[in-house]
Amino acid sequence: MSDEKLSRDDVDSLLQARAAAAKPATGSKSQSSNSGSGNQTEAAKPQSKVRVLSYDFKRPERVGKDLVRALQSLHEGLGRNFGASLSAALRSMVEVRLISVDQLTYREFIQSLEIPTCFNLLRPKPLERNWILDISPSLLYPIIDRMLGGPGASDTTVNRPLSDIELRLAGRISSLFIRELRQAWSGVIVLDIDVERVESNPQLVQIVPPNEVVIMVSFEVSMGTTRGMTNLCIPYNTIERVASKLSSSSWVGYTANAANEESKKIVSHRLDGSTTNLVVTLARSQIKTGDLFDLQVGDIISTEMDVKQFLEVEVSDSVKFMASAGSFKGRKAIKIETVVNNES
Repeated sequence: MSDEKLSRDDVDSLLQARAAAAKPATGSKSQSSNSGSGNQTEAAKPQSKVRVLSYDFKRPERVGKDLVRALQSLHEGLGRNFGASLSAALRSMVEVRLISVDQLTYREFIQSLEIPTCFNLLRPKPLERNWILDISPSLLYPIIDRMLGGPGASDTTVNRPLSDIELRLAGRISSLFIRELRQAWSGVIVLDIDVERVESNPQLVQIVPPNEVVIMVSFEVSMGTTRGMTNLCIPYNTIERVASKLSSSSWVGYTANAANEESKKIVSHRLDGSTTNLVVTLARSQIKTGDLFDLQVGDIISTEMDVKQFLEVEVSDSVKFMASAGSFKGRKAIKIETVVNNES
């Protein structure tokens, strides 16, 4: 490296050369601003905007839209069936409506719950880890009041954990929900769901890390003037391995598509190896109970059916064919004569 230093004159000449190089750009810019309207329009032409989306690392978007839609379809049916079961159990009109299917962190889910509450820790075998069923006290106490013979009125002043008797009654409501939950998921995976324990303070239970993504399925339960929330918390990592079954195009929702020839062939091919019951009714007759008890081996029962009349052939308790009786290669047999059209 040279030890030669720049003099004062050298520095000034370098600065002047840099300023001279910058003047044409500045001049052209001022000329374009002072030119006609056509140049002004070109200069004022807006630059292309870049769309920027915010991303919160505390709430990673792990649940796809297809999976959310599949969960909505699945749990809409669960809500209707749960409402029907509650109505039968309480002998009162109960409506259960799916409000939302959201993804959030486990910390946010816990902070959104009331204290105390009815916090059921579920074990959905064979899936790993736990699910959570939370029933709001504002809903649960009127239901318990109704189960004990009361009018089912809500008491907003009650703010205490459930007693032992109330826990047993609340367990019946949880059992109804679990039964419908098991039925709703049967098309995806067969679950054996048990209640491990019930807590009143949700902050004492941590089934996943606080920042772990969970899916919260929220239901609104209405019984007369009483309204309350029931929340199902599903950690995403527990259903990650079956998520493809939920969000795949082969998932059958509650809106059935019209069958085409290809789907009919597939169903027919799968049914080829299945077995079904085939029943042929030879005749029908009436007999007195006393005569029935006196029947002996060799007795003959007369019927009004002609020997040449066709016999009814039932397939899975439904008459499908009419046939005539006979024999084939030394064995009793029937011959299909007509096909019964049961379509109305």
